[in-house]
Amino acid sequence: MVAQTITLGDTEVKRLGMGSNRLEHTPQNIEFVRAAVAAGLTHIDTAYLYTSGESEQTVGSALDLPRDGLVVATKGGYREGEGKPDVLRAQIDESLRRLQTDVIDLYYLHRVHPDTPLEDSMAVIAEARDAGKVRHVGISEVDVGQIERARAVVPIAAVQNLYNLAQRDHDDVIDHCTQQGIVFVPYFPLRGKDAPAVAEIARRRGRTASQIVLAWLLHRSPAVLPIPGTLSLDHLRDNLATVEIELEQAELDALGAR
Repeated sequence: MVAQTITLGDTEVKRLGMGSNRLEHTPQNIEFVRAAVAAGLTHIDTAYLYTSGESEQTVGSALDLPRDGLVVATKGGYREGEGKPDVLRAQIDESLRRLQTDVIDLYYLHRVHPDTPLEDSMAVIAEARDAGKVRHVGISEVDVGQIERARAVVPIAAVQNLYNLAQRDHDDVIDHCTQQGIVFVPYFPLRGKDAPAVAEIARRRGRTASQIVLAWLLHRSPAVLPIPGTLSLDHLRDNLATVEIELEQAELDALGAR
């Protein structure tokens, strides 16, 4: 049986979160975030750069403190040069301001850059964690070796990499995260939903193609927590319902299960 919840940091959340890379700061989107949480959403993923900061601002405007039972994650250091300590330190403080909170539940280094040693960037996030500005730490788009280098600096609660039915380059990272008790957060989780096998399983089950590819991800490992992006409450509810889908072995085989 597929687990319906997972511990992210120190909070038990549903195994379907929500990405917010298209979330602009409008009254309608503020109400959407509030409605999404009321509908059962327990994990929101954003980033310093999403919609030029409006995504973080919208989440901060929508959610009152304390945010018990809800994990809001953000990321910094995406562009070249932004992993440098002084830049990353400033981005953390700006994310705190936009999110209207004193502590970020989960903070990722968004990218590792050749111009800044990974250890230097992680040291800044560790410093923020020690100062109480960040509760838990993550890292994004990394290999196993980089995860272990980051863990030598600060405990890593989550890894966020590109992974979906059509793009499976990080199988070894998922396996490592599973073994080490690290949550694996696949971004762009809906790619591959146009595959004929997905359409057939969805038709037979009376489900959407998106639900089938998300269910496949949940079956891939108990460490997986997908974050499909949406601005639709109906789509959000469909995504959250994915945790109830138990795929049969023949269906997993048709989708190319490992």
